[in-house]
Amino acid sequence: MTERSETVGERVYRLRTQRGMTQRQVAAPAYTAAYVSTVEAGKVRPSEKALHHLAARLGVDSRELLTGQPAHLATGLRLGLTGAQHTLATGDTAEAAREFAGLLAEAEEYELTEESAAAQLGLGECALESGDLAQAHARFEAAERLLADAAPARRAPAVRGRAVAHLLAGELRYSCYLLENALDELNNSGHHDPDALLLLYTAAIAPYLDMGAHARAAHAAEQALSLAPSATDSARVAAMHRSVARTLLAENRIAEADASLAKAAELYRRLRLRTELAHCHWMRGYVHAQSGGLEQAEREMRIAREMLAAKRATLYAEQVEVELADVVRRRGRTDEARELLRGVLATAGQERAAVHAGAAHRLLGLIAQEAGELECAEEHYASALSLLERAGAAGDLADVCRLLGDLLRRAGRTQAAMDAYRTGLGPRVTRGVTTLGPAPAEPPA
Repeated sequence: MTERSETVGERVYRLRTQRGMTQRQVAAPAYTAAYVSTVEAGKVRPSEKALHHLAARLGVDSRELLTGQPAHLATGLRLGLTGAQHTLATGDTAEAAREFAGLLAEAEEYELTEESAAAQLGLGECALESGDLAQAHARFEAAERLLADAAPARRAPAVRGRAVAHLLAGELRYSCYLLENALDELNNSGHHDPDALLLLYTAAIAPYLDMGAHARAAHAAEQALSLAPSATDSARVAAMHRSVARTLLAENRIAEADASLAKAAELYRRLRLRTELAHCHWMRGYVHAQSGGLEQAEREMRIAREMLAAKRATLYAEQVEVELADVVRRRGRTDEARELLRGVLATAGQERAAVHAGAAHRLLGLIAQEAGELECAEEHYASALSLLERAGAAGDLADVCRLLGDLLRRAGRTQAAMDAYRTGLGPRVTRGVTTLGPAPAEPPA
């Protein structure tokens, strides 16, 4: 029998016998030995006053006597969780996972729901960084189940985690669906929680952009910016600045995007969140690449890749390598770009990173086409088309279909070229494909 499954009476008996005390010694001076006997037999539940007396005689905290939980257990677990989160943010993902797993086992032993949920969230974040999307799904779902009766704001981190895992797996529409439902629930609840809203609106920007839903991405960015002054979590404010930069880029507002990323980087430097700081270098590299600063772009992306690789953030590192390969190709080093892309495809499974795997095939197709290897180029474009169509990445899909269509048209295969063009146009002309319903409700005033 574990301490957790004991009754109060059984716990009194165990502690008394461990200490070699008689029932009379435990009872004195306020109670009788007969009373202690009835408590131990489970015939009576001690009052709060009696519980404090028995706990003092047995040398334990009254909460420990009532629940079996050692004194200050919950506080100690929360301190441990904070330490594990710091390890995840600044150190080694594998070490953070070990810390979270140990804390989860202890929290589950004493049925501490809040602490168990926090440990599951931490393990989910570790799984995201290491690229184990199936494990990430399981951990975030477990956290959401533990918090099923909690307020919507408390469940927001678990929902955001699930949405990011689906996004990384290429399931863009479902990622949007999860976030929009959570935003609706939170906004309609009437409870204005800036941190939770900021977390969800920021997370929605990436899938909206990948799906080509630029208006929704811009709206989510506007909401996030309006929430930032009210937010209490600096890490979330920094994440917001990083995500907002993506919408500014989509509008070709390069200087503003770079300024937004600089703000995020400064916050992350102060918070020592190395993974997020790596994302800032990544996005800064993307900004330079868009404006033609290829040397600066390569430098920033290499910094990002090294930082992510050092933290064993495998999936994110692979994504950076795809964009780094594009910069390297544009700088004329096609052999190096080809090796980078082949390395990505060798490790990226079809169940994850569909958008970036599709981008890798697209770039390999461009390299092959530029080298006159037209059959090879067609094969890569077809692979990219299949991955991006399944992911619902409308903008990237349209670009690949254009490249494939142009290739087929120049080869004299007009009907096949027309089919490719139609495939790329389809998601852009079909109503309702970029979202799963009306836009989420506005936050309460």
